[in-house]
Amino acid sequence: MARKTSGSATIRDVAQAAGVSIKTVSNVLNGYPHVRPETRENVEQVIRELDYHVNVSARNLSRGRTGVIALVLPAVRGVYFAELADAVMREAAKVGLTVFIQQTNDERDRELKVLNGSYRSLVDGVIFSPLALGEQDAALFDVDFPLVLLGERIFDAGVDHVTMQNVEGARAAAEHVIALGARRIVPLGAKDDPSASSGTLRLQGFRQALEAHGLELDPRAVIGVRDYYHSTGAATMAEILNRGVVPDAVVAFADTLALGALAALTDRGLRVPEDVLLVGFDNIEETQYSLPPLTTIDPGRDEIAARAVALLEERIQLRLDGADREHQPPPRKVVVDFELVERQSTRR
Repeated sequence: MARKTSGSATIRDVAQAAGVSIKTVSNVLNGYPHVRPETRENVEQVIRELDYHVNVSARNLSRGRTGVIALVLPAVRGVYFAELADAVMREAAKVGLTVFIQQTNDERDRELKVLNGSYRSLVDGVIFSPLALGEQDAALFDVDFPLVLLGERIFDAGVDHVTMQNVEGARAAAEHVIALGARRIVPLGAKDDPSASSGTLRLQGFRQALEAHGLELDPRAVIGVRDYYHSTGAATMAEILNRGVVPDAVVAFADTLALGALAALTDRGLRVPEDVLLVGFDNIEETQYSLPPLTTIDPGRDEIAARAVALLEERIQLRLDGADREHQPPPRKVVVDFELVERQSTRR
C-alpha cells in the first residue's frame, strides 16, 4: 500500500505497515519492555519512514486528562506574579504540562468562578492565588478537582497550600538596616485592607523588629496603599516626605514599591544608600539593574513554583488512579525559605 508521509500518518497506518497490532505500536511508543527487539526495531523504522507523530491531545484525553493546568493570579501586570508565572511554566514543562494563565484582577466574582468548576473541562488542576476571597470563604475551597493554593489570604482551607515567610522576611529586612545604624525607618506597603495579606503580614514583621530594638515608628510614615506598582511607591514615598518625615532607611514590602521610592528619593536630592538605606521584597530581576542595585528579600519564588506544580501533579495522578479522598494524603502546607540578598542600596 502507499505510505502516508509528512506527518499525516495515524497509529493504524503504522500498525498496518509494520504488520503488527495497534496495541504493539502503542507499547513501543510508551517504551514497554516486553516487546521483542526485532519487532521494536521494525515499528520504530516504520514510524520514521511515515514521519508519525503522537497526537498528545488525543492520548491525554483517552487517559482522562488534558495535559493542561491553570494558574490563576490576581494580575499578570504585577512583576512578581509575571515572574512567578514564568517559574510555574518552566516547572510544568519538566513534567509535560502546559499552563493556562488566567488573571482575576482582584475581583471576587472572577475568583469564585475558579472554585465553581468552570475550568474543569479545560484543565486537570488549578494553582490559585486569591486576593478578593478571604478567611471567611475557606469552606468554598472544598472542591472536587485538584487544587493548590498560594498566597496569604486564606489558611487551613483543606487543600494543599504553598506560601512564603512574610513576617520573618520583613523582620529580617528591618533587622538588616537597624544593624547598619538606621533609626528612623519607614515601612512602605502597608495595605488599606486590614485582613490577612502579604502587606499586613510584612508590616507585622517590620514592627516586631522595631519593638525588639526599642525603636518607635513615626505614625506619619504609615500610609496604606491599594497596589504594589512602581507609581504607587513613588507617590507614597513623596507623600511621606511631604509630611516632614526624614528617614534614614526605607523597608518596602515589594521591590516595585522600593524602585518607585528610589525615584522619589532621588528627585528630592536624597542619595541611596548614603542618606537613606533602601530594602525591597521579592527579588525580581529588575532589582539587579537599578541604580544602585537593590537589597531585597528573596521569598523563594522558584521553590514556590516547583512545590506547587509537584503537589498538583501528584493530586492529578492520584485522581487518575481512582484514589478517593480517604486514600489520599491530607492537605499539605509548605512554607518555603527566604534569603536576604544584599546589594549596593544598603552598602555605605
